[in-house]
Amino acid sequence: MLEADEPDKPVATWRKVLAAILDFITAFALFGYLVARVTGNTTESGFKLEGAPALVMFALVIAYFIVGRRYLGGTIWQRILKAR
Repeated sequence: MLEADEPDKPVATWRKVLAAILDFITAFALFGYLVARVTGNTTESGFKLEGAPALVMFALVIAYFIVGRRYLGGTIWQRILKAR
């Protein structure tokens, strides 16, 4: 039978930092591209957001972290790296 991870076992700091960095990069790229695609701000090298579309993208990135931590048991990279 598989044993569950100990809930009181501390998580290594490097895992938390790495998860935060990878989550930010992933969320920025994903939400940035989606907002750019919807608003027509894609370029040959990716996307360029200014003004309201940039604010929408930042709001989505913040919402990703809030929803992931509060309601989903961790963000994508926190779950992959077991940093939560």
